[in-house]
Amino acid sequence: MQKHILLAITGGIAAYKSCELVRLLKKQGHHITVAMSQAATEFVAPQTFQALSGNPVLTEQGGAGNGMAHINATRAADIMLIAPATANTLAKIAHGIADNLITEMVAARNCPLVVAPAMNVEMWHNPANLRNIKQLAQDGVHVLQPAAGEQACGETGVGRMQEPSDIAELLPDFWLDKPLLGKKVVLTVGASYEAIDPVRGITNISSGQMGVALARACRQAGAQVDVIYANLQVPLPKGMAYTEQAQSAQAMYDAVFRRLDLGADVFIGVAAVADYRVKNRATQKLKKDGSGSPPVIELTENPDILQAVAQRENAPFCVGFAAESENVLAYARAKRAKKGVPLLVANDVSVAMGQSSNQIIMLDDEQETALPEMSKDAAAQAIVSRLATLLARSSD
Repeated sequence: MQKHILLAITGGIAAYKSCELVRLLKKQGHHITVAMSQAATEFVAPQTFQALSGNPVLTEQGGAGNGMAHINATRAADIMLIAPATANTLAKIAHGIADNLITEMVAARNCPLVVAPAMNVEMWHNPANLRNIKQLAQDGVHVLQPAAGEQACGETGVGRMQEPSDIAELLPDFWLDKPLLGKKVVLTVGASYEAIDPVRGITNISSGQMGVALARACRQAGAQVDVIYANLQVPLPKGMAYTEQAQSAQAMYDAVFRRLDLGADVFIGVAAVADYRVKNRATQKLKKDGSGSPPVIELTENPDILQAVAQRENAPFCVGFAAESENVLAYARAKRAKKGVPLLVANDVSVAMGQSSNQIIMLDDEQETALPEMSKDAAAQAIVSRLATLLARSSD
């Protein structure tokens, strides 16, 4: 979904990060207009942002056409983002001061405002700054909380502007629909690992991409998302309410029920969990003994997380996955009936596992919906859309 983004850059060393931010937002297909404070132009030349955005840059010196930059630019924008946002600029906005191009734009805008603060750790924790941040939130301004780490001044702590990739991922949250607003989702993702000895184990080829895409889609839809994850080949999405690593099936089972005990509206079991674990796990690395006979590995069944959650008293709405290598639809129907889940997503492992795309069939009480092969992000959005519809009907 292409948007017109007004990116305002205020004076701080983090201004250089906004170059990458413009590149990433352009890559997503958005139209970018850049406005710079006088101080910002002393860190990065306006010509740099003009080249990256493909549009003239608005500055205090000109570029507005009719002298109404603070009106014209905000009227054309779907959203305004200030990144980096200095303590000085945040203070002015919080108190309604409009004495430069950017603060005038803020005052004149009729679009949502997102700010990405960047400042020294002591400046961030200054009581006056924290009051300003609180006031901005009360006024409906969306604050991307700064990250912790080493700062340009040599100190370490909270105050770093979030990385451009993180801002680019989170920004669409502010214009997408929120059909899961107010819902809490517990989600499992990744490939479980069952140890044979201290260095070997049983796992699978799941990359975790589908689960990560679903976690992101749930967050974008307004849900609070708790993620219990095993082995992943991709990073977890930003903005998760809670994350916990649990490598084995038993560890994941325990972690899931700890989160469910705190309350949840939805459980989504995307993780590729091993059906069996090693009963006679070795405490030391297994060695060849020269006999030519391999060691005997005894297996025992793992707990079925999805079924246990679905059978729980006052169970959340459960979404399961069936990854099959044959007879996909038949096995998926049988699995949904056996586990008692209202929504099950089936796919062929040859298409999905370890790949960036997926071809899914969604099965619920009303219908079976087969979708063409698409990106896992697109598949996740389709699943969340169907989930939201079913949740709305179940509450009627």
